[in-house]
Amino acid sequence: MVGTIIRAVSAKLNRVAAIGPNDPPAQAYKNFGIGSIINWPTGNMYGERWISIGCDTMISAHVTLSAGMVPDQQMLTDPVVSIGDRCLIGRGSAIVGHYRIDIGDDVYTGMNVYVTDQNHGYEDIKKPIGVQDPHDDPVVIGSGSWIGSGAVILPGARIGEHCVVAANSVVRGEFQPNSVIAGVPAKVVRTHDGTKWIRP
Repeated sequence: MVGTIIRAVSAKLNRVAAIGPNDPPAQAYKNFGIGSIINWPTGNMYGERWISIGCDTMISAHVTLSAGMVPDQQMLTDPVVSIGDRCLIGRGSAIVGHYRIDIGDDVYTGMNVYVTDQNHGYEDIKKPIGVQDPHDDPVVIGSGSWIGSGAVILPGARIGEHCVVAANSVVRGEFQPNSVIAGVPAKVVRTHDGTKWIRP
């Protein structure tokens, strides 16, 4: 009985705490489309001014959305992170932009997906990697794509439309539309030519 009450109250609180387009926290974003929602509890959120969310998109609980390294940082591009219409960003994922991340329409991700457009430099072997100047390289995820749970999308990844990225893959480089991408590092394992699947 007590457990039932706690679960019911928790579910109601989560619904009330979620962020919709008409809620005050949504006004901090560059764009927060009609019908979109950020579920509660949220992950770390900052740089909202540089983040655009399309319409009818759902950001699941515990998702980190950030633009820049610290709150109120001035950015070079606007928006830094762009998420299209009708997307679903899976629970526990992180989209961390510093220069430019473009996620098309109808993109779905599994849980715990990590997308970033920045990596640490490591040119100077006498300095710790964590203190060396980072390198930015824009990321594009094409419309209609599916990113499996645990995938890591690294700087410079350009994933075409209607691609599948297998779970736990580590993706960098350019991939043509209608591809299935898998592995560490990720490679194309098959591509659809419009009539049939082709294996490389």
